[in-house]
Amino acid sequence: MKNLFAIIAIVGSFFATQPAFASGGEVLDRAPIDVKDEASLQAGARTFVNYCLNCHTASMARYSSLRAIGLTDVQIKDNLLFTAEKVGEMMNTGMTRKDAKEWFGVVPPDLSVEARARGADWLYTYLRGFYRDTTTPTGWNNTLFPRVGMPHVLWELQGVRVIKEAPKAEGESHGPAAHVVKFETVIPGKLTANEYDVVARDLVNYLVWMGEPHQVARKQIGFWVLFVLGILIVLTWLLKKEFWKDIH
Repeated sequence: MKNLFAIIAIVGSFFATQPAFASGGEVLDRAPIDVKDEASLQAGARTFVNYCLNCHTASMARYSSLRAIGLTDVQIKDNLLFTAEKVGEMMNTGMTRKDAKEWFGVVPPDLSVEARARGADWLYTYLRGFYRDTTTPTGWNNTLFPRVGMPHVLWELQGVRVIKEAPKAEGESHGPAAHVVKFETVIPGKLTANEYDVVARDLVNYLVWMGEPHQVARKQIGFWVLFVLGILIVLTWLLKKEFWKDIH
């Protein structure tokens, strides 16, 4: 039994220290999310409504759900209610599907459960991977999603960057990529690199929370369910020993 626990601990520590990979083999940045951090969730909700909800929808989420992250109806209505009239309405965009198809070539995906579909690390890497590319229709490209149809809506915050690729030095990084991607800022943004990373982190944090608003409660309930089951297993084992103690 001790050996089993030791093996589990070793395997767990191995996966905890490995870099995340996308389905195509790209190395992903770890997203430092915490869905219990209400300040981060509120900041992420503000970024989402101001920058994402212009084109994307979140048709499975209501503005009223923001009460769960510490916002009042007055705060929601005064600061975040841009695409609806009532707090109880869904987070939809005013752009029609026809216009979206014409402007972007494809209808922007609904973001209600995008974090569950893509993963937090993928979204965090994606938001930090935009660079200027004059060969694309939008003038932007992304290291994680080449020739993506979405322009860099946060460019004013991050600034304008161009990509530089340098041969990967031996032992410099993991993954199948043959080059290490490096960026050069040609027009500074309103935020420093660290400040922009915080904005990206807060936005991803909110998307993760929006995909499952009750995940914290679910995990807490799950812990107590496992605790009770553990007690029942012990009691069942003791009862079995009592029934069979005289049988050899």
